[in-house]
Amino acid sequence: MEILLFAPAGSLGAALAAALLGLLIGSFLNVVIYRVPTMMQRESDNYVASESGKELPHTDRFNLMLPRSACPHCGHQITAMENIPVISWLVLRGKCRACKAPISPRYPLVEVFTGLVSAAMVWHFGSGAMGLATLVFAWMLIAMTFIDFDTQLLPDDLTYPLLWLGLLVNLDAMFVPLREAVIGAAAGYLVLWAIYWLFKLVTGKEGMGYGDFKLLAALGAWLGWGMLPTIILLSSVVGAVVGISLIVFTKHGREKPIPFGPYLAAAGLIALLFGNQVTAFTQSLLA
Repeated sequence: MEILLFAPAGSLGAALAAALLGLLIGSFLNVVIYRVPTMMQRESDNYVASESGKELPHTDRFNLMLPRSACPHCGHQITAMENIPVISWLVLRGKCRACKAPISPRYPLVEVFTGLVSAAMVWHFGSGAMGLATLVFAWMLIAMTFIDFDTQLLPDDLTYPLLWLGLLVNLDAMFVPLREAVIGAAAGYLVLWAIYWLFKLVTGKEGMGYGDFKLLAALGAWLGWGMLPTIILLSSVVGAVVGISLIVFTKHGREKPIPFGPYLAAAGLIALLFGNQVTAFTQSLLA
């Protein structure tokens, strides 16, 4: 089985255009990362209140578009000029224009990272249908990575669309034949589901969340069942490196849980770009 990962490379101009687009999308992803968990919590609060016959605690509109972004400290509404990716943060020196409260450097870092990843995708896969598909793949993984870091949740609103998109883009075998994509989705879910229950039976603890099952299912839908061992291996390596680094350099407590979703997402991106090489290297070591 050969996974079709090498479309003609895009031009430098296309990659630069993708980088600029990625900066803009990164700004939007910052909104998604912040608001989707809040939207989920508000929906949950309203459901509990409705079931209890109580007054709904959240009746105002709150979605990805409304209300307008504002400073969490003073309520100053962010203007268009204050929302230019990276540049606005630098001009404002990382502070709110109104109250001078610090603005997290993570916002421009997400924008820059999204721009770089977008450029890499178009450079590697070109600016056609395959390149555009990989952009959506990468953007959704970036959003899920930071949401999981913040909340240890992988929203169904992101994992399910990613899974279905993986099956749709493979209708004509864009990355793998549809049969392999379907088996990849099923196998991806079942593998982590089995590990979850085995770990729980042995230790009595939950080692991961159901969102991780769905994310690996989505990766299987995009890259096929044959890439799942490589993704699991890569996620374990990335997780070990990051986990040890957090413990050594940031005094992250050993008992404090570390979300697994970001490592799966990183492994998915690596597998998309270099999966065949990693698989070949692993097989050579085993041989």
